[in-house]
Amino acid sequence: MSALINKQFKLAARPVGMAKRSDFTYAETPAPTAGPGQLLIKVLYISLDPAMRGWMNAGKSYIAPVEIDDTMRAGTIGEVVASNHPGFAVGDFVSGSQGVQSYALSDGKGLYKVDPKLAPLPKYLNALGMPGMTGYFGLLEVGQPKAGETVLVSAASGAVGQTVGQVAKLQGCHVVGIAGGADKCEYAVQELGYDACIDYKRGPIFPGLTEHCPKGVDIFFDNVGGEILDAALTRIRMHARIIICGAISQYNNTAPIAGPKNYLSLLVNRARMEGIVVFDWAPRYGEAVKALAGWMAQGKLKSKEDVVEGIETFPETLLKLFSGENFGKLVLKV
Repeated sequence: MSALINKQFKLAARPVGMAKRSDFTYAETPAPTAGPGQLLIKVLYISLDPAMRGWMNAGKSYIAPVEIDDTMRAGTIGEVVASNHPGFAVGDFVSGSQGVQSYALSDGKGLYKVDPKLAPLPKYLNALGMPGMTGYFGLLEVGQPKAGETVLVSAASGAVGQTVGQVAKLQGCHVVGIAGGADKCEYAVQELGYDACIDYKRGPIFPGLTEHCPKGVDIFFDNVGGEILDAALTRIRMHARIIICGAISQYNNTAPIAGPKNYLSLLVNRARMEGIVVFDWAPRYGEAVKALAGWMAQGKLKSKEDVVEGIETFPETLLKLFSGENFGKLVLKV
């Protein structure tokens, strides 16, 4: 295996504002060799997620930050190319968190096998991966939707939002999305089955909220934060549930994060705002994959990926998340 070359990005500095190429160190070194109880994985696809920006910051969070000079953390799909581990054989395809590199050693912990015959591999980083798990448990367990309720989803065509909207429709809800651009809004309605989608790039979203959520919002699944969250809080109904999944509008701030100005709406409406971190549901991932894969097989669930080729493009490709350039789940093909 010594002839194999590992292409790898490590964190070189903690970014201020948007991450840039100089915040990472790129290196090409010989791929490692699997020792006793280890396996070597050839990374095929890397998941690019907004959360990666938060992992680059120092300080307490739901997961330890990536340390300087460590391989940049990322979810991955790969193929086992050498194994001294009884649970994995050469040729197995596995999902895990092997980071932004082309080859990775593992002791098997945190890995699970995936079947490319059931679904294309990138879908295991989307609807059948962490975004799907997040949307599934965030909506069903934290949001607890009931048929006939109105569900509002920000970043509606994004990795998490596309699953949330479709699962909400399967629960019999009226589902309204918020997305940036006419093409994304059209996709949300025509392909994902949203009842309506508000284009925030056309101007303030208040008119759209009034039109498409005339009775108010029972569940708001938020991936954006900032002004979008504030606007949604003005439309929540009694006993509404606000699910805080992310705040992509705030991740690159150089000033303090802007908190919700309209939070007293929670008091007036006896509403609940709760965060969702997908790792809390890890023991039940199998349950979600079974349900989501079943809906996918029945044609009731779609999964759109935006695949960019070349691990060398990682720093620039990551920024597509924050400019809104990506259309669907952003995946880097190694």
